[in-house]
Amino acid sequence: MDCDEGAFHRIFAFVDDHSRAVTGHRWGFAEDTVRLAAALRPALAARGVPSYVYVDNGSAFVDSWLMRACARLGIKLVHSAPGRPQGRGKIERFFRTVNGEFTVEIAAGDGQPGRKVDSLAEMNRLFTAWVENVYHRRVHSETGMAPLARWMAGAPFPVPSPGDLADAFRWGEYRTVAKTGLVSLHGNRYQVDPSLAGRKVELVFDPFDLSFLRVRSEGKDAGTAQPFQVSRHSHPKARPEVPAEPPVPTTGIDSPARVDARHTAELAGKVNYSALAGPEEP
Repeated sequence: MDCDEGAFHRIFAFVDDHSRAVTGHRWGFAEDTVRLAAALRPALAARGVPSYVYVDNGSAFVDSWLMRACARLGIKLVHSAPGRPQGRGKIERFFRTVNGEFTVEIAAGDGQPGRKVDSLAEMNRLFTAWVENVYHRRVHSETGMAPLARWMAGAPFPVPSPGDLADAFRWGEYRTVAKTGLVSLHGNRYQVDPSLAGRKVELVFDPFDLSFLRVRSEGKDAGTAQPFQVSRHSHPKARPEVPAEPPVPTTGIDSPARVDARHTAELAGKVNYSALAGPEEP
């Protein structure tokens, strides 16, 4: 899912088939599993869990972590048929709209004094404001309704509990426990319950923190894996968001900033329910 305009040239987005509402999105410098999770997890937390998710065959969409997350939440993961882009028409149309209305304001100007989007956080904030205040409120030519209004009129998806969502988005890898009760993961070694020696177990973890692992055996919790020798503290795929090249100063109408200001003003009067949920359980 690419939008090759400007320094922030990758975007993951999920669009509801019925309403055309954007349930989740994320701009970044790379198209990988971490950035995909950053788009999908907030979508499920805010909009609920759909019965299926339709994606293409890019490497991030066939990664085992996505299959695990969908399985834990009861989502059927459907991949588009190779060489048949017809099924991706709605998301491709949305990306054309993004390129024609949003990125054109960010990456191209008309000679007027412009502004520089100098951080990924700002890019995502401006895009959220555009989605919520422009795209979601404008009547869609195919449905005859504004995407957000059509979404709200439909049957809501069940919202997962914070604990279930956190568990689904942890990563898992299978390993066989040695006779000594040790198990290895990406160069690290951990001590598990000696009774698991010789068994194949699932190690469940936060990809950015390999100091704490849960152990599952035959689908049941089997305690924690205590660090024995740890040299790597994050998964090889858990790369931080680092730009491939410095952001490029741009010129143009400051429409995204005005939309962002309206969006911020609206949010100031709303309750931050996510902050009320309390800290996530370890």
